Amino acid sequence: MHAWPGVLNRAVPEVSVLLPFRDCASTLEEALESILGQRGVRHEVIAVDDGSRDAGSSIAQGLAARHAALRVVRTAGIGIPRALQLAAQHAQSELLARMDGDDVAHEQRLARQLDALARAPDLAVLGTRVESFPAAAVGEGLARYVAWQNELLTAGDHSRQLFVESPLCHPSIVLRRAAFDAVGGYRDGDFPEDYDLFLRLEAAGYALAKLPDVLLRWRQHEARATLTDTRYDRARFLAAKAPHLARRLLQLGRPIDFWGAGTTGKRIARALEPYGVRAGRFIDIDPEKIGRSARGVPIVAAADVTPPAGRTVVVAVAARGARDLVRGQLEALGYREGFDYLCAT
Repeated sequence: MHAWPGVLNRAVPEVSVLLPFRDCASTLEEALESILGQRGVRHEVIAVDDGSRDAGSSIAQGLAARHAALRVVRTAGIGIPRALQLAAQHAQSELLARMDGDDVAHEQRLARQLDALARAPDLAVLGTRVESFPAAAVGEGLARYVAWQNELLTAGDHSRQLFVESPLCHPSIVLRRAAFDAVGGYRDGDFPEDYDLFLRLEAAGYALAKLPDVLLRWRQHEARATLTDTRYDRARFLAAKAPHLARRLLQLGRPIDFWGAGTTGKRIARALEPYGVRAGRFIDIDPEKIGRSARGVPIVAAADVTPPAGRTVVVAVAARGARDLVRGQLEALGYREGFDYLCAT
């Protein structure tokens, strides 16, 4: 278990909020007011104006003139990861919270998170359940993702599901600076900076969890970075998780089967090969694939899978609902998620 500072210095804020923004004047005031208006907590907000070309800069400066807790830092436009790292450098607290310039925080969000962290010294990161809005902008795929994410609460849930997708809504989290600094903070590169951070934290032995309360309204719109920046493409998520998934599989030390011999399964298997993971076989339900080979190894029928006997299964299926069906089949045979099988999609 990692040890954390036991007593906060009463001369500094209990939590520092990192809020980078660019060109979000239409939502920025509501976002800032919601985080500045937190109840039951001493906090500061470091808002990094990352090269805004709209009225966002004047909105932030106007609020800073009225709120001593708000500090505005300006850049020429260095990108989200570097802006976040800059905000962290200005932060005074041992706890760092995230917020975006287009979301809305519940007034007790930070107080509830800090209370929970004080009672769970083993946790390094604590998020919350979120609500996506407005309804017209929330597509079916995003709704499924948010529902999946909101199901994960405990540290065990997050660890087991870490390789499916990013398990936490980034602007909902509070994390301990000691853990953040230990893994090098945010990195700037061709990958999603939040998922990269979560993967590195988990690899270093830090625990991630989530409160069961919906304490953040996560705004969706066409200009959101997750929809417009190539760093958040599916291929970039796979590249980010591949070395960490490979590490986990190699630690288990057993031959590895991939459940799914389609495009998704083969793509994941290929991404893991540079890190020393080789498929022992592929498992599929498609009679046209069974008996053939993929990436030089046989494709066997799902019906041929036996109870755990010294093998690890990577679930790599893309069809809607397929992951849960495979999970049910494996668990009926006695496989334990996180030990005998891992979900990679």
